Amino acid sequence: MSEPTKYIFVTGGVTSSLGKGIISASLAKLLQSRGYRVTIQKLDPYINVDPGTLNPYEHGECYVTDDGAETDLDLGHYERFLNVPTSQANNITTGRIYQSVIEKERRGEYLGKTVQIIPHITDEIKRCIQILGTRNNFDFVITEIGGTVGDIESLPYIEAVRQLKWEKDEDCIVVHLTLIPYLTAAGELKTKPTQHSVKTLLENGVQPDILVCRTEHELNPQIRNKIAKFCNVTPNAVIQSIDADTIYDVPVLMMEEKLDEVVLEKLHVKARKKPDLRKWTEFLERYKHPRHKVTIGLVGKYVELKDSYKSIAEAFNHSGAANETQVEIRWVHSEDIYARNVDEKLGGLDGILVAPGFGSRGIDGKIEAIRYARENAIPFFGICLGMQIATIEFARNVLGLADAHSTEMKEYTQHPVISLMAEQKRIVNKGGTMRLGSYPCRLIKGSKAFKAYGVEMIDERHRHRFEFNNDYKEQFEQAGFRCVGINPESGLVELIELEGHPYFVASQFHPEYKSTVMNPHPLFVSFVRAALEYRGKENALSKRGGQVATH
Repeated sequence: MSEPTKYIFVTGGVTSSLGKGIISASLAKLLQSRGYRVTIQKLDPYINVDPGTLNPYEHGECYVTDDGAETDLDLGHYERFLNVPTSQANNITTGRIYQSVIEKERRGEYLGKTVQIIPHITDEIKRCIQILGTRNNFDFVITEIGGTVGDIESLPYIEAVRQLKWEKDEDCIVVHLTLIPYLTAAGELKTKPTQHSVKTLLENGVQPDILVCRTEHELNPQIRNKIAKFCNVTPNAVIQSIDADTIYDVPVLMMEEKLDEVVLEKLHVKARKKPDLRKWTEFLERYKHPRHKVTIGLVGKYVELKDSYKSIAEAFNHSGAANETQVEIRWVHSEDIYARNVDEKLGGLDGILVAPGFGSRGIDGKIEAIRYARENAIPFFGICLGMQIATIEFARNVLGLADAHSTEMKEYTQHPVISLMAEQKRIVNKGGTMRLGSYPCRLIKGSKAFKAYGVEMIDERHRHRFEFNNDYKEQFEQAGFRCVGINPESGLVELIELEGHPYFVASQFHPEYKSTVMNPHPLFVSFVRAALEYRGKENALSKRGGQVATH
């Protein structure tokens, strides 16, 4: 008989943004490196059914899974650390919980009973928490609870944790992430905020088993013992999480603090083997000690909040390490780009990426950025809307279709080179109705994309409503705008390239979602390599006193 799934809950106190997602992913990585099957899920307290309709300024990037779930950006961290796909079951929101309970009530499943927070809402939360363990036979399910202990929105989740700890006894533990602030005026680390945070958790009936303490300074044995004594935990269960240079250092730091050992001890699990982080540390070595450097311009309309493009930024970290290259991102707001200042904004870059997004704001600036990259032979990479804008730019400035546009921005354009997908035309509701999730794509042999992937058939994740209008396909291809990736079932254009350009590639799908530490995405790897080659040519010309285009 197999061992029961063990459940680890990660809660947060004192303040938000302490890094519950990174601690969860790091613990999962350590357990995985010991040979265990591990997954992570996120419980989000907001009442939206999913973050798909949220503005990026509200919640950062919306991350999409293979099965088409629009989820919290922390799921991106989970996949990047574990190199294992997540699914709809890995992100639960209060909206989904209540929606499910109300649907059951409407179907009469509660047999006329009054539907209440306890037991009906908490039972649904517990059911969702345990789905991954019961269906997929994981050894460990790590559940990160969003928000901060004491938030009204989080109370049903904390109550569900209390019940599960009581019901499952030795199969559940709680890891509480908290803050030990340093008061400069006093020259001291203060434990009182942690004590109050644990007290709040205790008031809800939950005793944490392990405390992970975020700190800017080392915790000495006296402070650790004080925290242990006042918070009812063993001294070895007070784990220091000191500020790190990069999120990818955290698994190594947690291994040094023996977080995984303490977890196994608390859950009465005999360790299979020591953690093996050799490949992880090899990545860190390449990432921290690059031999080269390139500067990439990321052109988007949400650059004030860099979490809006979190997966893209991390994909550059992965692909940079693969090329032993530091990728410096220059964040460029598309609304600030005009024909008169495009050289000032984008000059000196080794590559230009035009980011995904929705709506008309900043479109003209993106068109100018793409024109600049195309005319000056600068490596270019467009993602989703970035591919669509590349199509519009080419139609206007190469094909001479001056009115070319997307029907998303201009419904009655004379030349709708980007148009609404056929299956989207009858859809009214916005939530969860786009073309979402993983779809196949066949690559044209001989293309840069085929060279990058090394295979003909690929699967990539999507999040869009509009597509390349195939009525214009022949006209585009005759002018050197090659459609090199096609969905074999729908004929949807997935990837385009320009003939005669050193690197001009754009995808309708989102390659950034599938880039991980262990498997950097091929298109990002090839784009960074192209930027590196471009920089080398620029430097060579500079030494000879030559110039390239407007540089």
